[in-house]
Amino acid sequence: MRNAGANLSIVEGVVAPRVLDAMRTASDELTRLGVRHVLVGGLAVGAHGYPRATKDVDFLVGDEAFEHHAGGIVTMKPGIPIQIGGVLVDLLSAQPDEGALGAVPVVRTGVEVPVAPIEALIHLKLKSPRLKDAADVIELLKAGIDRARCRAWLATNAPALGPKFEELVERAEQESV
Repeated sequence: MRNAGANLSIVEGVVAPRVLDAMRTASDELTRLGVRHVLVGGLAVGAHGYPRATKDVDFLVGDEAFEHHAGGIVTMKPGIPIQIGGVLVDLLSAQPDEGALGAVPVVRTGVEVPVAPIEALIHLKLKSPRLKDAADVIELLKAGIDRARCRAWLATNAPALGPKFEELVERAEQESV
């Protein structure tokens, strides 16, 4: 299953082949292990219309990727990839108060790497304090993502992030003039 609005072929030629190979291999392994996952991070940004170079692979994963131990310790389950051919594989999980994000990871069907829907990707980017993530949102807005879908998602699932989104919408509009 792949998000209909995402197209991973856009990142071909922009992202190093070894990163794309690591993405596919990690997704294959997560699928083999029964871990729900969707691509997020720079590769997903590219698939949604703003291809840029990246050196790692990021997935939002289901809770089955982790083992919970006494004392609140959480570890990865055995076999979960964290590096492939020297490329880091970062696995993110939704926090307990982010129920909608936790529902996003899907069981992969077919050969396509599943990509997070744009509204979930925007949610993740907005909650990050990094300027690179704000820049990604601005570039995605300039590339023409569905603002209404993102606004509706944020209003329902992360209303505190709405004002930050609107600031970035305004910035994108200023930069597009």
